[in-house]
Amino acid sequence: MKEALKQRIISVCKALCGLEIDLELTRPEERFGDYTTNVALQLAGQLHKDPHEIAETLRKKLLPKLSDEVADISIVSPGFLNFTLTEKALKQSLQTKPSQPLAGQTVVAEYSDPNPFKVLHAGHLYTSIVGDGIANLLEQAGATVHRVNFGGDVGLHVAKTIWAILSREEGDTDSIREKQACKTITSLKNKDLAGRISWLSSAYVAGNEAYENDAKPEVRRSVVSLNKRVYQLHEENDRNSPLAKIYWTCRQWSYDYFDSFYERIGTHFEKYYPESETAQIGLQTVREHTGTVYKKSNGAVVFEGEKYGLHTRVFINSEGLPTYETKDVGLIMKKWQDYHFDQSIVITGNDIIEYMKVVLKSIEQFMPELPARTLHLTHGIVKLAGGTKMSSRKGNILGAADVLDAALAANKKLTGQDNEQTALGAVKYAFLKSRMAGDIMYDPEESVSLEGNSGPYLQYAHARACSILRKAQQPEGPASKTLQKETLQADERLLVRKISEYPEVVDKAAIELMPHYVCTYLYELAQTFNRFYERNRVIGDPRQKLRLDLVGRYTGTLAAGLKLLGIAAPEKM
Repeated sequence: MKEALKQRIISVCKALCGLEIDLELTRPEERFGDYTTNVALQLAGQLHKDPHEIAETLRKKLLPKLSDEVADISIVSPGFLNFTLTEKALKQSLQTKPSQPLAGQTVVAEYSDPNPFKVLHAGHLYTSIVGDGIANLLEQAGATVHRVNFGGDVGLHVAKTIWAILSREEGDTDSIREKQACKTITSLKNKDLAGRISWLSSAYVAGNEAYENDAKPEVRRSVVSLNKRVYQLHEENDRNSPLAKIYWTCRQWSYDYFDSFYERIGTHFEKYYPESETAQIGLQTVREHTGTVYKKSNGAVVFEGEKYGLHTRVFINSEGLPTYETKDVGLIMKKWQDYHFDQSIVITGNDIIEYMKVVLKSIEQFMPELPARTLHLTHGIVKLAGGTKMSSRKGNILGAADVLDAALAANKKLTGQDNEQTALGAVKYAFLKSRMAGDIMYDPEESVSLEGNSGPYLQYAHARACSILRKAQQPEGPASKTLQKETLQADERLLVRKISEYPEVVDKAAIELMPHYVCTYLYELAQTFNRFYERNRVIGDPRQKLRLDLVGRYTGTLAAGLKLLGIAAPEKM
């Protein structure tokens, strides 16, 4: 309805003025009608006329031509045109579905990106939830979406962890300590996954502390040596040496832990790209372009970004090992080989904005189409209300599970029940309802509230509407054609108007990659329904059939929106 109306208005304006215009129709406050446009103000600047005069002329020309769709056009100073749809057109708009502007496109959505040998922190939870919401919107828009994940299974953090594991063992040689560590790890297989991950995490913290703060130079030398040896495990496909058994076993524990976490929050990934896989293609690519794009410098290979307003970064270090930058080059190349994407969306914390600019600028020099198709979205740090900045290096992190458990505890305090579904809905909505940008302050008690703009409020709103349908023995969704036959009363019209906005909101959210538009709409929709239900009897009213139809449409719309956000829509609470 919106697009058809927009094109009709553009046609009339062009015929009247002979000018091309970029017309936008938006939703005004309900008292001003169903759509509004500032087209008269746009034309005023080009025609050098009073905008109110132009608006009057347009109104006279538009009303006869739009009589099937528009009941009235009002003018609000200094020249806004407000359109009120006919009841027939408004009802017809309920049949509109979200469009699919991305049909036929292939999109790679990369998010979460945890590193094996380390625990998942709140940032991983945030990007997993927001990434899933964005991926859902892209699929709704018709794109073929490939959800992928990227993480460091090689690198200094791995070497630090293994160093700490070995340092816990007694023995005069590395070989003896490695064999002893194998026995320790074998004994840990009887522990639950959480216990093994806790043990592994403590090793990383200890290893990092020793590497950063220990005055003994042999600690750093040992870590650097282990780092090289881990790369060699992959090069030689070694799975049998004591060090290999330590590495591969602990790496698998991490992957099992990730899978368990993703299952808990209801997301999934098609492919996991480990750095050990992307490092090789990254090294090959950087070496192929060394001397043209990249430059040798003091035994390393760098990209000089200053000429592009950026900074210089090392891509291959003096030990001949790939840095994070080269692994990211390899990742982009792998994603291109695997999917030949129309767009690659990467969601990370905002601490690597400048880093990614350098990586993409370097790739732009030899494959400009890849950075052109890559969109880097970033977010800030997640903190509990009054909380502390997290740091997995120091061990005092705000863990992903900590956030979920805090919501679960807050919900139990409020309701007396352990309800994972409600707690998860609370966290997801709290993360999704604000535009992705700066730091996120998460308040568990606020998030689980059944009042105000929260996930549980919307879940309860859905359950409440379902209870009305159950009481009337009405199946969910429209069940009659009564709506098309009867004239709408004022509150009924307001509810129909709000329900009809859903496709527009979803389209806008998908194009702009902003799930918070859906959150805002669903909250407004629930409020509109609550006002309707407070003032209008449904069951037992002479208009019961029509109003149950509206309740069904409202319930279906609310459930569809919650599904896009990855939030369950319970029928009972």
